[in-house]
Amino acid sequence: VQLQASGGGTVQAGGSLRLSCAASGRTFSSYAMGWFRQAPGKEREFVASINWSGGSIYYANSVKGRFTISRNNAKNTVYLQMNSLKAEDTAVYFCAAAIMRLATDLERDFSSWGQGTLVTVSS
Repeated sequence: VQLQASGGGTVQAGGSLRLSCAASGRTFSSYAMGWFRQAPGKEREFVASINWSGGSIYYANSVKGRFTISRNNAKNTVYLQMNSLKAEDTAVYFCAAAIMRLATDLERDFSSWGQGTLVTVSS
C-alpha cells in the first residue's frame, strides 16, 4: 500500500490541525493504521493507531485527550485530529500501515510509510 500524508502546517499553541493520510489499493480495510512523529534531533515515536474497523485505538500518553485518530475505509483514508496543540508537538508526522487487523503501537509492525508532513506549533 502507498500512503500520502497531508494537512501539516504552522499553528499557534492551543490551536488545531487535522492530518489526513490517503492510501492506494483496494485492501485498505485489511490494515491497521498508525501515526508516528519525529521531532528535530529526536527519534521517531508512536502517536496513535487504529484497527481495521476503528473499534480499537491506542494513543501515546503525551497526546491522549488531545488527539483523535479515525478512519474512513470507503475513502481509504485515516485522519489525525490534533487539538490543544503544544510547542512540543512540533514534528514531522508520518502515517503508516501494518498488515494486520489489530491495532498496534509497535513501530516494527508497520511495513508501509508515508512521506511525512510537517507540523509546527509556535508558542
